Amino acid sequence: MASPMRSLLADPDRYLQSFRLFLERSTEHQCMQEFVERQLPGVIASIGNGKSTINVLSIGGGAGEMDLQILSKIRARYPEATINNEVIEPSADQISKYKERVAQASNLENIKFTWHKETAYEYESRVNAEKKTKKWDFIHMIQMLYYVRDIPATIRYFHSLLESQAKLLIILVSDFCGWETLWKKYGSSFPLEDLCSYVSSADLPRMLDSAGLKYQLYELPSRMDITSCFIEGDKDGELLLDFLTETLDFAKTAPPELKHQLMEDLRKPGCSENKDGKVFFNNNLGVIVIDP
Repeated sequence: MASPMRSLLADPDRYLQSFRLFLERSTEHQCMQEFVERQLPGVIASIGNGKSTINVLSIGGGAGEMDLQILSKIRARYPEATINNEVIEPSADQISKYKERVAQASNLENIKFTWHKETAYEYESRVNAEKKTKKWDFIHMIQMLYYVRDIPATIRYFHSLLESQAKLLIILVSDFCGWETLWKKYGSSFPLEDLCSYVSSADLPRMLDSAGLKYQLYELPSRMDITSCFIEGDKDGELLLDFLTETLDFAKTAPPELKHQLMEDLRKPGCSENKDGKVFFNNNLGVIVIDP
């Protein structure tokens, strides 16, 4: 009998709801912000040397939370330069929230924004069709490589667009996290429909080494409160379970045995830490900075 389980990406509204709840319940953006504060200034130290315009490409920029923080660091390093920031984002809803964020922000003088409602693959196809290959001083892909069909080809393509002093920044889940445990064991049971693939920061060095690319790795500790996942019928818990499994209404549509096993494993040390009556999922991230 065909499984009634469907990919969460089949319902973009519920996906966004679950994603926003994930950000609210996790330290995902806080740990990225810490990286932007402490490490990013060193990463971007020479990307704009001698340039009056710095070109930044955000792949999967979402609602712009991290983009604006990254741009503020680039602007602080190169106060005289104009920054041209182009955003590739397939969700109209996220782009609309990004535009609102820009409209409300201060200190964005000298930064020009352009949004393209498209995927990374659509961007590549469009640029190739236009035969206008543009080079970039800084390209970042934050938590988006799960949604491309061919990860090595995507990295090679965007790496080919780097200027001589540029950097390509990638953020993914770490191999030392609950996602690794969860997806290695259960990934084949989830209804991904080619829309999502599991990849962690541990998978990248092999790809980068085989392409002869130089890079630096950073580990960012992060966690997410998933206590509500263990409260039967809790709406937020059900949304978080959807996000963890990339499955639409996982709590209602998963086969009972799969749900039982997964809930058991979610509590265990491979995935989470139990502290003060709460369950915290290990959401550690890996950052890869690739040289031109």
